[in-house]
Amino acid sequence: MSDGATLSLARQLIEQQSVTPADAGCLELIEQRLKLIGFTLERFDSGGVSNLWARRGNAPPLLCFAGHTDVVPPGPVDRWASPPFKPTTRDGLLYGRGAADMKSSLAAIVVAAERFVHLHPLHQGSLALLLTSDEEGDAIDGTVKVVEALHARKESIDYCVVGEPTSATRFGDTIKNGRRGSLSAKLVVHGIQGHVAYPEQVKNPVHLAVPALAELAATRWDEGNEFFPPTSFQISNAHAGTGATNVVPGSFDILFNFRFSTASTPDGLQARVHALLDRHGLDYEIAWTLGGKPFLTRPGKLVTALTESISAHAGVEAQLSTSGGTSDGRFIADICPEVVEFGPINASIHKIDECIAIADLDPLSHIYQGVMKRLLA
Repeated sequence: MSDGATLSLARQLIEQQSVTPADAGCLELIEQRLKLIGFTLERFDSGGVSNLWARRGNAPPLLCFAGHTDVVPPGPVDRWASPPFKPTTRDGLLYGRGAADMKSSLAAIVVAAERFVHLHPLHQGSLALLLTSDEEGDAIDGTVKVVEALHARKESIDYCVVGEPTSATRFGDTIKNGRRGSLSAKLVVHGIQGHVAYPEQVKNPVHLAVPALAELAATRWDEGNEFFPPTSFQISNAHAGTGATNVVPGSFDILFNFRFSTASTPDGLQARVHALLDRHGLDYEIAWTLGGKPFLTRPGKLVTALTESISAHAGVEAQLSTSGGTSDGRFIADICPEVVEFGPINASIHKIDECIAIADLDPLSHIYQGVMKRLLA
């Protein structure tokens, strides 16, 4: 496979206007190429979302590369220097929506698989791709559906590399070996509405809730561990009242979120919040949403294979990190003991004029190929 193959496929993928949850033909482009090198293709489409499970081989170990074809909306098109879905190169950069997040990674994975199979047609174990068009959106009909289907038929994954853009300031500098969990809540504290001039007739839920909220904000939820910082609690929205200055509100609505490490559990955090609110004597309702559980991959075969490959092809000693938001790795971790994320520099993701350095494209593909070789050849 000649140099420039990753750039060529990345351009084709960027041309597809796959604003989440649309796939817009990206999977068809990838399927055509994978079929030519002996992959078995299965679709697990759900709720308007396109999902692909492609596997080559039946023996263990199973190495999977995961990613998404969907992108966020481009925003004001007139603010782009070139059309967001017309891949454009200038000054050594490839511009277009999805260039960094994560169509270049998809192209690099496919080209890496083509090179690897060409050199190792009788490779050990199995190689797979898990792709979805529902990562940037609600993420309820995408990777999670494929994982559920694989789990139902007792098909597990040994190693998984998610092609998310993880590099911070230099290509290859960061591997995500885990992510914090996300637990959100909508809290409604009830009071009694009335005229501010008659405090004896009202029960102000804001006054009642503020001490409890202050204690929630000051609580040390855990100490984290060697890979994670301590769990954080943040209030993201709070509102009450009718808009009039002379009316005490009847209720106070608060939204808050925990980003939690493996040192805490969702059940444990919820129990502590309920106990605190009860101790403050509040009349409240609370609805919880678990956005994702934390996952952690300790240094082992996969981390070693990836760090060695990055060093060989990018000349960088990658650092492990669990910072940032959630990813589809949180779903894959349910059926895979070793999940990491690695991809290009993330400085432009979701921004106007999203881009990636062209010089990083083929090294990215060779890094992925190096992981395949180290684990399957």
